Amino acid sequence: MEVRAIRDQDSYYAALARVSALIDLDPAPDSPDGEALEVLGTLVEVYEAKHYPIALPDPIDAIKFRMEQSGLTVADMVPYIGPRNRVYEILNRTRPLTMPMIRRLLNLGIPASSLVGQPEPVSA
Repeated sequence: MEVRAIRDQDSYYAALARVSALIDLDPAPDSPDGEALEVLGTLVEVYEAKHYPIALPDPIDAIKFRMEQSGLTVADMVPYIGPRNRVYEILNRTRPLTMPMIRRLLNLGIPASSLVGQPEPVSA
């Protein structure tokens, strides 16, 4: 098994081509090709995380997505956010989410990182 580090776009594309070929073979996990697939997959994943990061969704977009995904209505959101008018204020971005709201929204399976966002850099 020859595995090379992924340092640039060319080596990234070469690794993707090798991963694709290995996937087509559908190797057993404990075979040499299976191990090569696992190692290359990990290298590709790390390279992509560094060079093509996926930003977290906006908290309100995350809530709306969960509502759409689960078929929830504004009335269904009352136990999590508060009275109907408050739900509309949150969904229309005229009122910020509070920590108690965020804690209750976690029960819907929305990741905390999506609800609170990324930490802002601290300047010295």
